[in-house]
Amino acid sequence: MFLKLLKLVKNCSIRIKSLFLRVMAKFKYIILLVCITGCFAACKKNTPVEEYDPLPQFKADTTAISAFVKTNNITAVKDAYGIFYQIIEPGSGSVTYTASTKITADYEGRLLNGTIFDSTKGTPTSFLLGNVIVGWQIGIQRIQKGGKIRLIIPSYYAYGTQSPSSTVPANSVLDFTITLTDVQ
Repeated sequence: MFLKLLKLVKNCSIRIKSLFLRVMAKFKYIILLVCITGCFAACKKNTPVEEYDPLPQFKADTTAISAFVKTNNITAVKDAYGIFYQIIEPGSGSVTYTASTKITADYEGRLLNGTIFDSTKGTPTSFLLGNVIVGWQIGIQRIQKGGKIRLIIPSYYAYGTQSPSSTVPANSVLDFTITLTDVQ
């Protein structure tokens, strides 16, 4: 009797195993089909990308900065890049700047309409020069430790067509007053 029961259980388990394997084989193909469909859906479509010409925006920025400097009687100089700067205090030292130069600065960033969008509020912050916007990378090199500079940066050398936050619209000219407290 016991052997008959054991044989019956064995036959049932073989049938269940066989049924399970058939179901899993079909399920495998369904999963494969879902994955392939997902891959095709994720492919980027061939939509034409609009070419961006930064020159018209750069010209508009330069015109706006020139008017701003004149209206506010700022004695700024325009460098070869188109960045306007005013050295308030040159600082002292002879650091040769690289992307890995660590700078510590107290700064305030404003839009041309006067809106302050960023400030260290008297607590200097450290950065690697290569990790800041290009306008800073170019302008900071004009001063040394203890120096103070005002940089009025065209959008091309700031965030360009990107908006880094809700307070800085795309294509914004940025006006920074920066005191360089340390250079390493």
